[in-house]
Amino acid sequence: MAFLRVADLQKKEVININDGKRLGFLYDIEVDLETGRIGSIIIPGGFRFFGLFGRGEEYVITFSQIKKIGDDIILVEY
Repeated sequence: MAFLRVADLQKKEVININDGKRLGFLYDIEVDLETGRIGSIIIPGGFRFFGLFGRGEEYVITFSQIKKIGDDIILVEY
């Protein structure tokens, strides 16, 4: 059985395979407390207008949308 730490996941860039867009780096995860499984990963939204007006909406990507976790990146279908 293979395990991966959240700290290791946070170092990986998340890329959407539909359009090649770089979504950013993993910020947080949602865990189903009943099963102990990851429900989704959360990536913070990009900065708005040169960073003056905060961030855009965060990306919430369900576990089923994760297609591959590589050494440096996480590929998702979002």
